[in-house]
Amino acid sequence: MKRKIIQFVSAGKAELTDEPLRGIADDEALVENEISAISAGTERANLMDLPNLGGPGAAPGQFPKRLGYSGVGRVAEVGKNVRGVKAGDRVLTHWGSCHSSFNYISENNLVKIDDDALPSEHAVFGVIGGFSLGGLRKTRLEIGESAAVVGLGILGVFAVALCRVAGAAPCIASDLSEARRKLALSLGAHHVFNPADADYIEKVRAAARGGVNAIIEVTGQSVALKQSLGFAARFGRVALLGCTRVSDAAIDFYQEVHRPGVELIGAHTQARPEQESRPHAWTWRDDARAVHNFMSDGRIDMAKILSAVHSPLEAPAVYTSLAQTPQDFPIGAVFDWRLLK
Repeated sequence: MKRKIIQFVSAGKAELTDEPLRGIADDEALVENEISAISAGTERANLMDLPNLGGPGAAPGQFPKRLGYSGVGRVAEVGKNVRGVKAGDRVLTHWGSCHSSFNYISENNLVKIDDDALPSEHAVFGVIGGFSLGGLRKTRLEIGESAAVVGLGILGVFAVALCRVAGAAPCIASDLSEARRKLALSLGAHHVFNPADADYIEKVRAAARGGVNAIIEVTGQSVALKQSLGFAARFGRVALLGCTRVSDAAIDFYQEVHRPGVELIGAHTQARPEQESRPHAWTWRDDARAVHNFMSDGRIDMAKILSAVHSPLEAPAVYTSLAQTPQDFPIGAVFDWRLLK
């Protein structure tokens, strides 16, 4: 028996290939994928072989690469040491998963989905939304404080929705794209701004009544971080959620960080506890469950975030689009592996 798998075979090029299934290890589950989510920023960086990729299998210049760290599917088989799930359970999969019709996943990288009414194409964003929630937690946002989300890709739009859930007042969002700014407003942002405007920093400071308390920087661009420091409140906290590939803006750390007491907080998903959650630092599994709860009760409107469903057969064209026109790529895009049947 074989599985279908999407691979990046060279810079800017993806293919759908076949691979024989292997036997599972004692601590693994074999999961038949229904949906896998496209993480556009991370996947484009790997597709284009950009700097600072990090992680196993992501060394610059090495192809093929297999991306796709968030999936939803049904457990087909479990190893003898797996206790938390059984065949037939619908699960969210994280590390170890990829864009494939079947994945081998360790039990620590599975979350059982309890809400049968939650569509798989929504639930699959539990991992990605959990990244945003983890970044928000690190800012220690309190109800009534101002918050700003800088960059409105998939992580940013989840961060906006979660800032509203957490009681940000006001919730501010910024992006170069007018369409993304409109999406942020529909998800609860009180104010949206274009960072290309000459008076951008002044506008944000005014909207935040003098300065923003909690900032989630999602672009990974050093110029955006420098702008964020320009509107941070005294003792403000900046979570660096976006992965910085290139640093090209000089920051005066004395004037912009040291003197005003601003905190810069690394918010990569690896910078979180592995086993036990604690205040402001939850495990990926607990964050994913929380995001699923917000989807189920309507506090995150997934109908506004899910924007494109592709057959895996479209993978070469999908990734050509991502490589060449990333600014036009849909915010919430997924592959539906059920379309291959």
